[in-house]
Amino acid sequence: MTERHSSAAWAVTEAVRRVETGELPRALCRSVGEVLPVDGVALSLLTDTPARQLLCASDDTALRLEEIQFTVAEGPCVTAASEGLPVVGRNLRHRATPWPFFGAAVAEELPQVGAVCAFPLRVAGQTLGAMELFTHDDEGPDGPSMRAGVQVADAVVRALLPARTELFDAFGSPRWQPADVVRAHWSSTHQAVGVVAATYGTSVESALARMRAEAFRTGRTLAEVTAAILGRPPAT
Repeated sequence: MTERHSSAAWAVTEAVRRVETGELPRALCRSVGEVLPVDGVALSLLTDTPARQLLCASDDTALRLEEIQFTVAEGPCVTAASEGLPVVGRNLRHRATPWPFFGAAVAEELPQVGAVCAFPLRVAGQTLGAMELFTHDDEGPDGPSMRAGVQVADAVVRALLPARTELFDAFGSPRWQPADVVRAHWSSTHQAVGVVAATYGTSVESALARMRAEAFRTGRTLAEVTAAILGRPPAT
């Protein structure tokens, strides 16, 4: 069993060994999806904080799962990042979950998603973010695949750490691809949070909560609320 787990992690490491830094997050998503029995992958940093940063999403479904969790501030990724342990949400089409807002949004918007599991991205006892996987199957990955996922998450961290300084410019802005998606789901959001905080004289946390409430109330994504605040067309 250990050999199986190690081979999955090794395959991820090898797949991104010669990848250019700007393509690294997207290459990691692709390779994780190839070595684990899942239908989609997303990676994020600082997942359970207002400074959350989307690294990559393998497809529109994975991206929407990330958007939902960032909007409602709950879900498998948020719990995995905050608790530092793998988390699974199964049978999302029919079963109540520990995350009522997340569960309701997924059941309504993403009926193709049967299960979501998330693994913390950890180094030296600190959680950097989360790796999210979803399946169309209601039960999600089995026990051996979950154990493999833990080692794959470790491989993702090992691949990201050497590139951390290159992934951001001198001002802390992200430099990875696709640039429009990264801006819409990270840097633009935090610019909009600053605008709202200044306008209402509130903290960053309160400004983000106001934006989340607006997104939830109107059924828009947080990226769309952000675009409206900044007067920009939303990224497509």
